[in-house]
Amino acid sequence: MRVPSADLFDPRTIMDSDYSPGGPDAPGSDPDFAFAFNDSNFSDRVLRIEIIPDLPETKSDGDPCTSIADWVRNRKRRREDIKKENAAEVIGQSEEQIINCNMPDTEDGVAYENQDEEPMAMIEESPTDPDGNLNQLGEDVDNGNDSSWNMDCSTVLRVKTLHISSPILAAKSPFFYKLFSNGMRESEQRHVTLRIHASEEAALMDLLNFMYSHTLSTTTPTALLDVLMAADKFEVASCMRYCSRLLRNLPMTCESALLYLDLPSTVLMAEAVQPLTDAAKQFLAAQYKDINKFQEEVLNLPLAGIEAVLSSDDLQVASEDAVYDFVLKWARTHYPRLEDRREILATRLGRLIRFPFMTCRKLKKVLSCNDFDPELASKVVLEALFFKGEAPYRQRVLAAEEANSTYRRFVERAYKYRPVKVVEFEIPRQQCVVYLDLKREECAHLFPAGRVYSQAFHLGGQGFFLSAHCNMDQQSSFHCFGLFLGMQEKGSVSFAVDYEFAARSKPTEEYVSKYKGNYTFTGGKAVGYRNLFGIPWTAFMADDSLYFINGILHLRAELTIRQ
Repeated sequence: MRVPSADLFDPRTIMDSDYSPGGPDAPGSDPDFAFAFNDSNFSDRVLRIEIIPDLPETKSDGDPCTSIADWVRNRKRRREDIKKENAAEVIGQSEEQIINCNMPDTEDGVAYENQDEEPMAMIEESPTDPDGNLNQLGEDVDNGNDSSWNMDCSTVLRVKTLHISSPILAAKSPFFYKLFSNGMRESEQRHVTLRIHASEEAALMDLLNFMYSHTLSTTTPTALLDVLMAADKFEVASCMRYCSRLLRNLPMTCESALLYLDLPSTVLMAEAVQPLTDAAKQFLAAQYKDINKFQEEVLNLPLAGIEAVLSSDDLQVASEDAVYDFVLKWARTHYPRLEDRREILATRLGRLIRFPFMTCRKLKKVLSCNDFDPELASKVVLEALFFKGEAPYRQRVLAAEEANSTYRRFVERAYKYRPVKVVEFEIPRQQCVVYLDLKREECAHLFPAGRVYSQAFHLGGQGFFLSAHCNMDQQSSFHCFGLFLGMQEKGSVSFAVDYEFAARSKPTEEYVSKYKGNYTFTGGKAVGYRNLFGIPWTAFMADDSLYFINGILHLRAELTIRQ
């Protein structure tokens, strides 16, 4: 159905194709205009592509990048080149204007070259041979001395010409839409000229072909990355999505994942590339889930890589204290200057440490740590202490509010040692009350012979821990739930301790004492009860169990040093 009032160049109309159901890169979602590519019968303009040489540092002697590593080295050299020249340099001539269309790069998240300005890359001129045969791709080679580019980087190596359809290009790209509808005299003329570096030629040709056919012939990671960069430069969101999907479907490696996270900021911020960067982050998080196993490799990761690893809820670490220690070690390695280290901890890495799940002893050390700005240290420690003081339901609410956020301060990781809450008393006797909560799923995973340990807590300067077990009852030979108290090994110190185990139970949901005893601890010893509740494992884990309240088993241990 034809809409008389529809404006061909109305962005609200032409950009609909980018948001069609199933995605713009879904098969059949866009018409295939491959038949019209470079065909004068279906074109209204002529595109003239001037190809200038790369600077000496980026010349590859004709050898294309064949690996991700080659691509990285080449891109780094080109970043240095762009620092030396203006990527949007205007060259004034008598009756025409050429604006170089070299693709900008970024390094360390800093964008180059006037990102706020509208990209205007064109030269308009009257056709000298309107009847000439341009149905096939034309190529004119500049016969100038090849060595002259050392003195003049604007020397044109060759020129390619092809017929284009402005409606097709404008529908795919806001860049071309602005170029063809800017209201100036040039927008009404036939010839448009772009100037690019030789290393960008193949990517631009692939991009133009995609805008007609919605497919790419290239499948190698390096070539797809070049097309992705070109698509970002010329604002072809559908091609960025397409490249992102193809790259996502290729086998991921640590090298490629880090590269995807180190793309220029303009690319990283594009919605079309988010699935690719998310996949890269997930790959690194899974690859280095066990930090202790790959400690040296993780220490050598760049900032983007360490952020991906530390953002994971599934990080296999003993406790958040270990995360804090590792972050400091990484920061001291990569940022030896104190000012730089404080900056990176305040703006990037500090947000990834989940201070509310650190022990109080470690939080005290944060306050005196010189690596953190004192004001920031006070803020995160107070926030952590307030969270620890919240009722369990409030903690769950705070965690749920951050479920989809980037920085999940109140979301508990899958720690090897379970966090505990501790209340300490110094008078009239040295005493502490320890609270340990276990989820029903965690308890289920203990069957048939598993155990889970709490984080360490301290009494009288000595470290203790709780351990929950699934074990066999010695008398009845059935599985049951056991709870034990142990002292960390430390020399030949011995402690005489009175202890009591309790658990919340229905219907009152109050703590009910389950076991009392006393024991003289020496390093490495543990004491407890093999069947804390006096029932088989099946009854303990049943749906109508008295001990799971909203899916949580609430345990309490009271320790008092005997006089």
